[in-house]
Amino acid sequence: MNPQAKLMFSLSLLLGTTITISSNHWITAWAGLEINTLAILPLIAKSHHPRSIEAATKYFLTQSAASALVLFSSMTNAWHTGQWDITQLTHPMSCLILTSAIAIKLGLVPFHFWFPEVLQGSPLTTGLLLSTLMKFPPMTLLYMTAHSLNPTLLTYMAILSVALGGWMGLNQTQIRKILAFSSISHLGWMAIIISYSPKLTLLNFYLYALMTTAVFLTLATTKTLKLSVLMTTWTKTPSLNAMLLLTLLSLAGLPPLTGFLPKWLIIQELTKQDMTPAAMAISLLSLLSLFFYLRLAYCATITLPPHTTNHMKQWYTNKPVPSSIAILTVTSTMLLPISPMLLPIT
Repeated sequence: MNPQAKLMFSLSLLLGTTITISSNHWITAWAGLEINTLAILPLIAKSHHPRSIEAATKYFLTQSAASALVLFSSMTNAWHTGQWDITQLTHPMSCLILTSAIAIKLGLVPFHFWFPEVLQGSPLTTGLLLSTLMKFPPMTLLYMTAHSLNPTLLTYMAILSVALGGWMGLNQTQIRKILAFSSISHLGWMAIIISYSPKLTLLNFYLYALMTTAVFLTLATTKTLKLSVLMTTWTKTPSLNAMLLLTLLSLAGLPPLTGFLPKWLIIQELTKQDMTPAAMAISLLSLLSLFFYLRLAYCATITLPPHTTNHMKQWYTNKPVPSSIAILTVTSTMLLPISPMLLPIT
């Protein structure tokens, strides 16, 4: 793909995201979502590999269905209430359809089936966009309509997402699929609290995007796609792999790292809302995803493969690591002390 086309698609992504997050009217929000979908498709399929083409097709079909549901729910609400304002979604059927549409957009259970396959068929940089930037517009719509959504439905979807995201990631050897199930699990944490503290959901999303960006950029630097390759990358960039260990543990939510901050605040808020059983369930189910994070961290730094692999150990390289990766990995592990400042905000 030539640089001019890549620049055009990147600007279209930024334009679509900006239109959606800054709009008050359902039609403009829908238009922004469509621009985003059309801009990311060439980036998914740019390698012309059959798996990439399949991923782009799956992404197009699911996102088109979700956008049609967003338009249908807004039209139904406008028919009954006369309102096209995003924050005035009050009709019960429209709220139910919109919840399903945003769940498809984000990849929440039971609409998660497309996300691991699409991420596996995409390059690492495009996978980073799919995991972070492409989830921001639907997350914004969820934030703006949080007061009118059904909290019971969101709670069930959230607990199922954490359970299935952890369970399905256990038997994976492809790192992009593991990160896809990690994303599904994190989205469960965001969905369970959206009705009670929308600001806390956004905080969780920002920190998740920060940590995921650090992991994806590190993997792109070391050109790692599978666990068998990850086992041999410590000889190439030892210091970067050591920081990858800490970033993965932070993504798992272990104290005293950054990833513990949103989980701590979410459990505290759920307890305040008399949802202690849900808080206990989602905390225990997150142990499933902790297992594959620990396996990734173990493969990255602690062990050599117990048997001869098809991958030679990589040569040590003196190429400097981009400063952006250094900044992202440090912030992904050391932001927990700012939590007292965030408590009054959330």
